[in-house]
Amino acid sequence: MKRLVIYPAIDQRRLSLILDLSETLEVINCETLPDALSGIVTADGFYGKMTPELLSASEQLKWIQSPTASLEHYLFPELISHPSILTNMRGLFYDVIADHVFAYILMFARRMHLYLARQSVSQWAPIGGEDARADYAVGPGNETSMDRNHQQLADSTLGIIGLGSIGGEIARYGKLLGMNVLGVDPYQDKHPNVDQLGDMAFLPNLLANSDFVVIAAPHTPETEGFFNEALIRQMKSSAFLINIGRGVILPLNDLVACLEEEVIAGAALDVFETEPLPPEHPLWAMPNVIITPHVAACTPKVPERHLEVLLENITRFTNDESLLNVTNKSRWF
Repeated sequence: MKRLVIYPAIDQRRLSLILDLSETLEVINCETLPDALSGIVTADGFYGKMTPELLSASEQLKWIQSPTASLEHYLFPELISHPSILTNMRGLFYDVIADHVFAYILMFARRMHLYLARQSVSQWAPIGGEDARADYAVGPGNETSMDRNHQQLADSTLGIIGLGSIGGEIARYGKLLGMNVLGVDPYQDKHPNVDQLGDMAFLPNLLANSDFVVIAAPHTPETEGFFNEALIRQMKSSAFLINIGRGVILPLNDLVACLEEEVIAGAALDVFETEPLPPEHPLWAMPNVIITPHVAACTPKVPERHLEVLLENITRFTNDESLLNVTNKSRWF
C-alpha cells in the first residue's frame, strides 16, 4: 500500500474522488503542519505546498505533485537536488490563453484599442484619416492612409518566443488565420504550426520580421529580465509586443522607454514585474498599451482540468505507471 500526504487539506468533494481511486492507497489529508510533518515521514507521494521543513522530514518520498504550473515560487535548492519526481499542472491553460492573445492581436490589427477611446468621447474619426470622404476621394483600388493603418492577419507575421503548450496553441491559431508564424525555442527543432523555428540564434530574425511578438516563455533563471531594451529595439517600429509568459521576463522600465521613443507601435500585457501594477505607473496612461490584470488563464474549464490531472496522476502513481507533466527541476519547467 502506498501513502499520499496532502497539505494544505483539500475540500471533501475532491478528497472523496481521490479516496475512490484505489483501495491500495492510503490518503492523509492534513489540516495542520504538525499533521503533515508526521505523515510525510513514511509517505510515498505528496500533493500541495512543499517546504524545506516537510521535505527534510520525509524518508521515502518518491513523487511530488505541484498544484501550480509555474515553479519559480515552488522550487528550492533541496527540492531540486532531491531524487523524487516533481510533476506540475502545465497544459491546462493553452487554449484560453491563446484566446486572450488573439483578443490583443485583433484589437491591435483593427485598432480597436484606439476606437474604444474615441467611442468614449463620441468621436467619429477613422484611424489614419479624420475625414473619411476626403480620404476615399482617390477612388477604389487606391491605397489610403486608413488602409495602411488597419492590418489583415493573413498579411501579418506572428513571432512566438516559447513553444510549449501555450505557445504551440498560439501558433495553431495563427496558422488557422493565415499568418506566417515564426518561433524561437531552445528545446524544440520543429513544430507543425510554425513556418520557421530556431533556437536563440534565430531570435534576431524573428524580431526583425514579426508584426506581433508574443512572449510565451516560462520564468526560469535564464529568462528573468531576458526581453530587455536591446531586444525591443530589434523589433519593427510597426510591431506590437505581447507578454502572457511571466512578468519578470520583460523589464517594464525598458518597455516604457521604448514606447515613449516609439521604438515599437504598442504592447499588451497580462503579467508584470510588480502585481498589481501601481496606479501611478506610466503604462496606464499610454494609449497604445492594453493592460489586463493577470486574467489570461481565467475560464471555468481550468479547475475541471486541474482535478482531472490530479486524479490521473494519483492513479498512475498508485499503479506504478508513467506520470503526466514530469518536470526538469533544474530548468524550472
